[in-house]
Amino acid sequence: MSEKSVMKSVWSADSNLPRFPSQKDDIRTDVLVIGGGISGILTAYFLQQKGIDYVLVEKGRICSGTTRNTTAKITFQHGLTYQKILKKYGTESARKYLLANKTAAEKYAELCRNIDCGYETKDNYVYSVSDRKKLESEMTALQKIGYKACLCEEIPVPVKTLGAVKFENQAQFNPLKFVSSISEGLRIYENTFVKEMIENTAVTNRGKIYADKVICASHFPFINKHGSYFLKLYQHRSYVIALENAQDVNGMYVDENHSGMSFRNYGNLLFVGGGGERTGKNGGGWNELRNFADEFYRDAKEKYFWAAQDCMSLDDIPYIGRYSRSTSDFYVASGFNKWGMTGAMVSAIILSDMLAGKDHDFADIFDPSRSILRSQLFINGFEATKNLLTISSPRCPHLGCALKWNSAEHSWDCPCHGSRFAENGELLDNPANGDLY
Repeated sequence: MSEKSVMKSVWSADSNLPRFPSQKDDIRTDVLVIGGGISGILTAYFLQQKGIDYVLVEKGRICSGTTRNTTAKITFQHGLTYQKILKKYGTESARKYLLANKTAAEKYAELCRNIDCGYETKDNYVYSVSDRKKLESEMTALQKIGYKACLCEEIPVPVKTLGAVKFENQAQFNPLKFVSSISEGLRIYENTFVKEMIENTAVTNRGKIYADKVICASHFPFINKHGSYFLKLYQHRSYVIALENAQDVNGMYVDENHSGMSFRNYGNLLFVGGGGERTGKNGGGWNELRNFADEFYRDAKEKYFWAAQDCMSLDDIPYIGRYSRSTSDFYVASGFNKWGMTGAMVSAIILSDMLAGKDHDFADIFDPSRSILRSQLFINGFEATKNLLTISSPRCPHLGCALKWNSAEHSWDCPCHGSRFAENGELLDNPANGDLY
C-alpha cells in the first residue's frame, strides 16, 4: 500500500504558496515577528490591519514546518480539556478558554468566506476507547460553563469506543490555501534565519533587525535565558496517512488519548492519524496506521503520508503573551497542544491587540508566567536529566542532550526538547538554532 504513496502532506501537494524575498539590508521596525507558520502570519496580518509597523522573518519558506503537516481541524473542542481546566483553574477560566477558542473559530469562518480554501463546517467528536467516566466528566464540565454538547453512543469509525462527546458546527480547511491568500502583501522575508537575539536586535544570516517589540512565533521558543520554556514544553510526534477509496466519516474524530487515532476527510481522501510518541521515543508510526488500514480499509490506496510535531504545555493551555515577567518587549506564542489552528488564531488576536494597547478578557488564562508546578514539569525535568547524563554521540546543540535515531524518518531526534536533524545534520525542527554538524 505505502510503496506508491508520496511522503508529503496533502497540503504541500495541493497548494502553491507565494514566495517572498530574503533580507538584503539591516532593518528597523516597530515589531519583529519571528516565525512564518500560520501563527506568525496571522499575527502579521492583524498587525498590518491595525496599521502597526512590522517585519516577519522565516528561516526557510513560509509554512515549511508544522503548518504544512497539520490535519487542519478548526475546533474549540480540544480533547477532554474543559474538565482539566475546570479542576485546575476553576469555572471562570474554563469559560475564558472556551470564549477565546470559539472567537478564533468564528474569525476563521469570517475570513474564509472570501477565500477558496476548502472550508467546510463539520461536527467534531472526541471519543474514548477505555474510560466512559472521562466523557461523562467532560459533559458535566461543559454544562457548568454553559456550553451544550452531545454525548454520542456510536460514531462511524472502525474503532470500538465507549462513546464520544460531540461539538456541532466546527470546521476544517486547507491551511496552505488559506495562508496563500492572507499572506499577499505582507512584509515577509524568507530564508532569513535569526541566529541570536542581542537585547532587541535580531542577528540574522543576512544582517541585523532592530525592533522595539519582538514576537517569537517559531513553534518552540528558542531564547533560553528567559521563560524556562525548555522545562515548560515538550514535543510530541504523530503520523498521518491519506487514503483513497476509503470511508466518508462526515466529521472529525479524535481519541482523547494522545496515543490514539484521528479521522477526517479532505475531498476524496480519508486522513487516518496516530502512531504518536514523545519526540525521541519509540511509537507505532506509519506502520501502526498501515496495519490498521490493511485490516479495516482493504480496498483503499495510500496516496500520501507525513508526520507532524506539536509543542505540549504543562497544563493543556498554550503560552500566549509576554515572553516572561522580565522581558516587557518580548512576546511568545507556543504550546498549542495539537490544536494549532485555533491556537494560532487566538495568539494572533491576543498579541496584535496587546501591541495595539488593547486587552482581552480571556488573555490572562494564557499568561506564559503562570505557575509551572504541574506533574508534567517533573517528567520533562527527568527526561532532560536522563538524556543529559547519557553517554552517546551525537548530541543536540540546543542544550546538549543525547540524540536518538528515528529509523522511520531517518532523523536524529532529541527526547529532551524535540529538536530534530536530518541524517546529514541539517536542522529540521527547533528549538535548536543551528545544524548538528
